[in-house]
Amino acid sequence: MIQALYDAGVTGLNVFSNNCGALDSGLAVLLAAGRIARVTGSYIGGNQEFARQYLGGEIELELIPQGTLAERLRAGGCGIPAFYTPAGVGTLVADGGLPWRYDGDGGIAVASPPKEVREFAGGDYVLEHGITTDFALVRAAKGDRHGNLVFGKSARNFNPLAAMAGRITIAEVEELVEPGGIDPDQVHLPGIFVQRVVALSPEQAADKKIEKLTAVPRDREVRA
Repeated sequence: MIQALYDAGVTGLNVFSNNCGALDSGLAVLLAAGRIARVTGSYIGGNQEFARQYLGGEIELELIPQGTLAERLRAGGCGIPAFYTPAGVGTLVADGGLPWRYDGDGGIAVASPPKEVREFAGGDYVLEHGITTDFALVRAAKGDRHGNLVFGKSARNFNPLAAMAGRITIAEVEELVEPGGIDPDQVHLPGIFVQRVVALSPEQAADKKIEKLTAVPRDREVRA
């Protein structure tokens, strides 16, 4: 779907994602082409082009704690406009001043504003707003034509939350089955949150790159 978005020539995108892709795949395709104007995320990682554009003032970036991003997506999908969380209290996340955009010469062109902080039961909590988007693009291991989805392993971390936050959610599925082909107890995201389903070809489904291999070789003995 990201490749299709690239081919369509869409630009000026405001993206909500944990990161901005890597290995010339995922959102990195749109980033390298200058199609993304703003990112709300929690991780730059090893994406050197992302770091270059951010520090060079070519892109705006709102960095927030990973758990806060996940909860903001979930809140938006549940119709919750805002919530309080302890994450970020006492830091620039709450106090403001995080560089959203640099001016290209090392100075800060746009900084984050301070957020409301309130006390509950003797502790401080910062107000965060739910996220809703015009479109959500997600990928599932299995899905039916009604949009009921099953995610594989860690793909369940952000995909269901992103799907909930989208006004129009488009799911690409590695295996498409007919309604009833998924045990209701196995559904990770009900079809009420999905408006479009795209079936991947076997070649597309198998095209999965690994950013950093951290697994131990099978022939290596490991002792705790």
